[in-house]
Amino acid sequence: MIDVQNGNDGEFVIKLVNLCKSYHVGDMEVPILKNVDLSVKKGEFVAIMGPSGSGKSTLMNMIGCLDRPTCGQVVIMGMDINQLNGPELAKLRGFEIGFVFQNFNLVPRLTALQNVALPTYANVKPGVNGTKRAKELLEMVGLSDRLNYKPSELSGGQQQRIAIARSLINDPSLILADEPTGNLDSKTGDEIMNIFTDLHKKGSSIIMITHDPDLAKYADRVVYLKDGVIGAK
Repeated sequence: MIDVQNGNDGEFVIKLVNLCKSYHVGDMEVPILKNVDLSVKKGEFVAIMGPSGSGKSTLMNMIGCLDRPTCGQVVIMGMDINQLNGPELAKLRGFEIGFVFQNFNLVPRLTALQNVALPTYANVKPGVNGTKRAKELLEMVGLSDRLNYKPSELSGGQQQRIAIARSLINDPSLILADEPTGNLDSKTGDEIMNIFTDLHKKGSSIIMITHDPDLAKYADRVVYLKDGVIGAK
């Protein structure tokens, strides 16, 4: 049982409370995130913007349960990650969070179908048939005719569609997208953002990191991060 009592009323998919993150470089402690407070409601689409070095990637790692905070709380779906052990954290990450990366992060030797189903090999929600679900998702993103193609045989836009389908395989509570159109031309980028828009309309909660103000316009809300602090633009 990994649920914790933290005052979460169920309205929020994520709450960051007084979040800090520092790294040690030699004898020095380098602060990256400083007293960050952020809440994202279920079904909300939030864009995070900020200059290079502002702490966006570190913040995404915190939200994605890829790292633990130095201080403060990261609460995902009512679960405080500080109170979870390694296996519990991996289960939370696998079941509740879907990741979409700028570089796609597909496995070259696997087919599109196998790449989408891959997360279910380690963690699968009860009642989910990985292969069946993967086929349905590939159809949803318009790639039902590319099931047996490997990444090298597909365009960048098609690879990102596969990555989006993979992020949905366990029906996560939250989708994290880190510069999802960064390696795509503008036309293909628009097509990918239309997929995110459709997912949002269907109720998905999305947090997207982007440098592009035009992409940020797709979101319900834009959060600006500078020098590890959330504030005005």
